[in-house]
Amino acid sequence: MRKRFNVTGLCVPRKHYMVNLEGRLAQAKEMVEEGAYFTIHRARQYGKTTLLYALEEYLKPDYLVVSIDFQKLDAMKFKNENSFSLSFADCFLRELDRNQESYGSELSHETENLQNICQSRDSSCSLYELFANLNHICKLSARPVVLMIDEVDSASNNQVFLDFLAQLRGYYLEREARGTVTFQSVILAGLYDIKSLKAKIRPEDARKTNSPWNTHVGNEPSENVFSFGDCPWNQMVQAPFDIAADFDVDMSFSAADIAGMLEEYEGDAHTGMDIAGMADLLRSYTSGYPFLVSCLCKLMDEEIAGSESFPTKETAWTKDGFLAAVRMLLTEENTLFESMDNKLIDYPELKQMLKGLLLLGKPIENIPGNESMRMAVMFGFATVQNGFLHVSNRIFETRLYNGFLAEESLNSDMPQIALAERNQFIRDGQLDVELLLRKFVDHYRELFGDYGEKFLEEDGRRLFLLYVRPVINGKGNYYIEARTRNHRRTDVIIDFQGRQTVTRLKIWRGNEYHLRGEEQLSEYLDYYQLKKGYMVSFNFNKKKQVGVHEIAVGDKILVEAVV
Repeated sequence: MRKRFNVTGLCVPRKHYMVNLEGRLAQAKEMVEEGAYFTIHRARQYGKTTLLYALEEYLKPDYLVVSIDFQKLDAMKFKNENSFSLSFADCFLRELDRNQESYGSELSHETENLQNICQSRDSSCSLYELFANLNHICKLSARPVVLMIDEVDSASNNQVFLDFLAQLRGYYLEREARGTVTFQSVILAGLYDIKSLKAKIRPEDARKTNSPWNTHVGNEPSENVFSFGDCPWNQMVQAPFDIAADFDVDMSFSAADIAGMLEEYEGDAHTGMDIAGMADLLRSYTSGYPFLVSCLCKLMDEEIAGSESFPTKETAWTKDGFLAAVRMLLTEENTLFESMDNKLIDYPELKQMLKGLLLLGKPIENIPGNESMRMAVMFGFATVQNGFLHVSNRIFETRLYNGFLAEESLNSDMPQIALAERNQFIRDGQLDVELLLRKFVDHYRELFGDYGEKFLEEDGRRLFLLYVRPVINGKGNYYIEARTRNHRRTDVIIDFQGRQTVTRLKIWRGNEYHLRGEEQLSEYLDYYQLKKGYMVSFNFNKKKQVGVHEIAVGDKILVEAVV
């Protein structure tokens, strides 16, 4: 059976094309050797489970690894301390048996005691008793014990989970202070950072604020549940996993990582692709987001290859085939996109912040402690670069633009006007960008010619994108070049039927600024190996010359539309 690119669940080396995880595993093992407790928290489908399983195998020669998946425990298992303790003990013992551990007599006796407790109908087990047994096992084990818990988010809305974390913390501190034998390392994996866990409590439960997790009271009463975002209650308990070391291992795929995976694929498929060039394309559009990389590869391998436009794998694994895969990805529904859509619904302030960043080009400085910004990073929407928030990758950016513009189009005439004239902009299968700009200027003047400077700055680029999107929809794509996006200018890259064009959107700030912008655009065209570029200038000067004209800058031709 040939290998495939996998986008569902665990990646298995014998079945799937994968990047080499050796470097990441070595970094994680260093933390285990140091006795660190840490959380692997990344956005959805970022390879957490795959890394965890690989790490388990990587550690086995030196450690007794017990791996538990909280997703397997139903809600009743978290109902109270007794049911959780018994269920956890049962999972722990099952993992020991699965690993076929050979016990000494003392350890065997200890595991039998715990087994008897789990199997007795009338048995009861507190967290204190559970940890007493677990620590005895750690003490008697011939190898240090490492505890791994995947899908830890599944337990995040249960009081017993907070108590469980408290036990972990307490024994960790005893190990450091008194040399108590307990787990060598504890690794928790999930979407959320356990350090950010917040427990909302009733006023009568206020005594719980004096917890072993260095808790502090925030604001209002409700039920005993947990949250990782803003809390609408007036009283809240912060419960950080404050003993957790930072897990700084970069889990994104570098161009070299991707190239290594493609080399293995090429050895099987013999497409003749430019491996380094394809790896750079995948990296530039996804910023190495594991799911997106694998998804685009899977689309080229299984959907694009064999299609009418790309009949063979040789034609599919090209830049044109790649762009076709990008278009296909952006129009499909998948679990990652659905999860992100749900987050925008659940956190309206996060959505509003992202709209400001994208549609208005507002630079957003990252402020530590700001909930919306923290959510943007935690959920994978954004990264922090040089102290400012940036959307994580071109795929997310374009999908967010599409969603925001779709909402805006309900209250705007521009999309309907563009859609009605769509056919005239396509000539010989290609987009006539100059004609599109001319029509945009005409419609903009007709609808918004009397609006002032503030409108130009805040709505000009939004209206241009609302006009372009229905024209290229289905056969083309667009994205905003992050390196040039700011409040004063934006470069829109349009991919249409394999051909790229660059259009700069800018606010008029005087002739000197304008000339500098032309030179910068000319230099930017060199990057895309283009001789012709386009510019839309939103000009509030009453003496402006409205219309479309050509400008020669060196060996480049710039077509400028002034509105």
